[in-house]
Amino acid sequence: MTTDPDALPKAEFAFPGPVCDQLVAAILDGTKTSTTGVLADYEHCGDPLPEVGSRAAVVDSDERRVAVIEVTDVRVARLAEVDLAHAIDEGEGFTTLAEWRAVHETYWHSAEMRRALDDETFTVDDETIVVLQRFRLVTDLR
Repeated sequence: MTTDPDALPKAEFAFPGPVCDQLVAAILDGTKTSTTGVLADYEHCGDPLPEVGSRAAVVDSDERRVAVIEVTDVRVARLAEVDLAHAIDEGEGFTTLAEWRAVHETYWHSAEMRRALDDETFTVDDETIVVLQRFRLVTDLR
């Protein structure tokens, strides 16, 4: 396994901007240790699902590699199956699943996400398949 951050695949959190910067800061300070993506995004991009033990370089809004993370757990589940512990570990201050879900649905239903998926009507519901990842911070590159 390579230890060169420049040779690692990029790990992007949200689209460039304030939300991305907030998520990257939470990774760097250790409060964000999980993330959730819709399976449709992986399929649309042709990206493989993350694997336990794989590493990636976290990029900020300016595409700078600021950290290396290692995947510690991957679970594919229905959106309705996301648990509160996972939501809390996303490091955004969520205290309820309803709060977590509202913020994520706003993101997944955004014009940016729909453009990224080439699907102007994309929506999620309880049956939507999501990819739940847990990770640990390996290296802070700042």
